Amino acid sequence: MKEKGISTYTLINKHNISSSTIHRLRHDQGVTTQLIDDLCKILDCNVEDIIKYEPSDEG
Repeated sequence: MKEKGISTYTLINKHNISSSTIHRLRHDQGVTTQLIDDLCKILDCNVEDIIKYEPSDEG
């Protein structure tokens, strides 16, 4: 976001991303694939630029 000059305020007010969704992102909680798609469009980036797969320790 910093590289693109987009703030949390911009995501909430211009792109209608809810503050609860921002909270979920910041606390590594689940988000929808639609949100990931929206963020890629807003930030003009690829999926791998904003998410990383980390396998869980659970079996």
